[in-house]
Amino acid sequence: MQLAKRITQLKDGLSSDTLLHSSQAHRVRTRAGELVWSIFRYVLIIGISFIIVYPLLLKLSVAFKTREDIFDPTIFIVPKHFTFSNVEIAAKVLKFFPTLGNTLMFVVAMMILTTASCALAGYGFARFSFPGRNLLFGLVVLTILVPAETLMVPTYLHFRSFDFLNIVTFITGKDGINLMNSYWPSTILSATANGLKAGLFIYIFRQFFRGMPAEIEEAALIDGAGGIETFFRIMLPNAVPPLITVMLFSFVWQYNDTFYNSMFMSDMHLMPSQIAALPGNAGVYISTVIYGGADPNAKPDPNYVAMIVDTGLLIAISPLIIMYLFVQRYFVESVERTGVVG
Repeated sequence: MQLAKRITQLKDGLSSDTLLHSSQAHRVRTRAGELVWSIFRYVLIIGISFIIVYPLLLKLSVAFKTREDIFDPTIFIVPKHFTFSNVEIAAKVLKFFPTLGNTLMFVVAMMILTTASCALAGYGFARFSFPGRNLLFGLVVLTILVPAETLMVPTYLHFRSFDFLNIVTFITGKDGINLMNSYWPSTILSATANGLKAGLFIYIFRQFFRGMPAEIEEAALIDGAGGIETFFRIMLPNAVPPLITVMLFSFVWQYNDTFYNSMFMSDMHLMPSQIAALPGNAGVYISTVIYGGADPNAKPDPNYVAMIVDTGLLIAISPLIIMYLFVQRYFVESVERTGVVG
């Protein structure tokens, strides 16, 4: 009997040791797998981040190089001779500070008009029932898919001879009012929820307002509030996430827009038009100011012109980079809470 008990104890000890070693081996394999996955994830993130940041690093490198560094094959990223002359020249060619002031005023105004009009349209599609609602919303979604270039000719002709309900023709007998080279075309489009990317903004607001409980509106209706009052006093204050998302998207896209600026406001000295003319203006500035205009037939070094152009692009997008550093946390949070995700 004692021998049998001893054998049983040995078997129990062996089985417990086996289970212990098996559990330890499983933990080691699990930790090894987690370590491999972490290394792969970090390598992937670093690689993608480098691909995104690499063009910006090149422009930063070019902005602080001298003309001698262009032809030095030993220089890759870090220049040998640091200089701020490229930034100064690019700022003068762009007329940076006056242009930036005009651009920011215009962009902020269009952002506010676009956000307000698209919020109203999205609220109407989400909370009101009227004949043809689904058809109209389908057309709104269609505007997201249709490129703006396909509507360039009718849009140009519309504002080339702008006449609301033929009132101008009826009163004066003329074809309409020419609104080209003014802020009016973009202002009218933004105020009527037809501006840049307005279809996407209406969709964002519509999805968010659809997710809000109907009891809020019912309580406001019982308290005597109408549709407009309910929107401004109850619904809109609760729509902070889509408001932040739409405002940031609208600001960035309006700041970078070249299509409407070149079609409507080519003479308004906004940042997109200045960037479009930057290569030619940089060549003229280098020939007349840097070279002194000694030889009118001399052409500036194309590599030097490209350096000034790259520097000008860098300082042109610098306000957006600075804005992103301050608002990226709010932007990510607002995108997560909008109706686009849910």
